[in-house]
Amino acid sequence: MTQQQPTMEPMSKEMQDCVQACMACHGVCEETMSSCLQRGGQAQMRIMRALMDCSEMTRMCADMMMRRSPLANEMCMMCAQACDMCAEACMSMPDDERMTRCAESCRRCSEMCRAMAGATM
Repeated sequence: MTQQQPTMEPMSKEMQDCVQACMACHGVCEETMSSCLQRGGQAQMRIMRALMDCSEMTRMCADMMMRRSPLANEMCMMCAQACDMCAEACMSMPDDERMTRCAESCRRCSEMCRAMAGATM
């Protein structure tokens, strides 16, 4: 007699979109950090910290949603906060196209994570 393994429900479209937004934001933050490091002195520590926090939070948030962690809702709210802080930090350099692109990605991710924070996972 074989035991039936429990199956996970497929991810909702909203959750899939949020995971994709998190991973896209993670990638943009990593690229932006690299660009800042290449520039040297212009990269302010506040911006670098925000980029690092956002990069880590978005990756972890996506991971937790994909494995249906019971902590995913709380992580989505924290991720939204990290994305908001990063967007604000990046917009301190509004003339930099890469920073503007990063801020836009962070805002999109923040909106989706806030919506997921209120959803049942």
